[in-house]
Amino acid sequence: MNLTDENLPEPKIAPVNYSIFGVPGALLSYLVPGLGQIFQGRIGKGLLFFFCVNGLFYYGMMLGQWSNVYLPRAKNLPPMSLPFNFKIPNCIGYRMQFAGQFCIGISAWPAIYQNYNYDEESDPPLDPYLGKYQRTPPETELNLLQNRSDRSWDLGWVYTVIAGVLNIMVIYDALMGPVLLIPDKPKAK
Repeated sequence: MNLTDENLPEPKIAPVNYSIFGVPGALLSYLVPGLGQIFQGRIGKGLLFFFCVNGLFYYGMMLGQWSNVYLPRAKNLPPMSLPFNFKIPNCIGYRMQFAGQFCIGISAWPAIYQNYNYDEESDPPLDPYLGKYQRTPPETELNLLQNRSDRSWDLGWVYTVIAGVLNIMVIYDALMGPVLLIPDKPKAK
């Protein structure tokens, strides 16, 4: 029998079933990558997503010496001018990579907390739980990180952004559920 592309049967894909587990699974996968898949009963896939995406995010943070996920202090900076009069907060406008890092979920939320609760001009004490974790580094520290180190700091924030973007695909997988192929019925002879 000659099997070429013309002779192969087309696989039939089951229609998308938006079950009650889709939206909560997507929300859980946003909060913690892979948690939505675990909630849906796909434990192996959920653990794979959890360790790979979080591993990439925290490896990127380690490369960046734990200083590359933050929101800058931008209250005294001029507003960003974007096309179509589109408004975004200044802190994100001056550090667009945080938009990608934010997609990782809870792992990036301390940066938001530190941005709103820490004012570098008043020099408050360190947060008892977070300390300097994901706090905006002073300009002198950022300059030292970028000038004296190798390019691992830049590579680190790239890894954290890639982890956030990969989590968007994890969220989509949790929302849509597994793809089910419908087997062909055996032909009667």
